[in-house]
Parts: sequence; structure tokens; C-alpha cells
Amino acid sequence: MSLNRTAKGIVLVPSLLLGGAFLSAGVWLQGEAAANRPLALALGGLLLAAGLLTQLLPESPQASPELTKGQSEQNSPTEESQP
Repeated sequence: MSLNRTAKGIVLVPSLLLGGAFLSAGVWLQGEAAANRPLALALGGLLLAAGLLTQLLPESPQASPELTKGQSEQNSPTEESQP
């Protein structure tokens, strides 16, 4: 299975959104969120980093099908098949 631009986008968008949500929950200092501040900051940073690192993965080169000698002879028009 090869990596492509669409798959990278599918990973990037949710990880950035969730990472941002966790970071903003970590910054929020009121109520119940204050007790889980280190966890929220760690998860937010981890998700943001994972989403951005997926963009750095190299894309696989496009495979160009090369015709073998037998295939090119089968696919080429012959004088017999032309009217």
C-alpha cells in the first residue's frame, strides 16, 4: 500500500483538530481541566507533531507500467486486423 497526498490529508486534519482541542483544554485553567493540564498538553503536542510529521513522509513514486516485448506485440495493430 502506497502513501499518497489524500491519505496524508486524512491523517493531518483530524490530528491537528484534536491536537488543538487538547492544547486549548490544557491552557484552560478553570474547573476540572486544571487537574489534567499536563496530560492535555502532552496529548495535544503529540497529536500536532504526529500530524505534521506525516507531511514529511516521502510519497511513493508513481509506478509506470512498462510493456514487455510480448505485450507490445499483442497490443500493436497488425496488418491483418486493419481493413
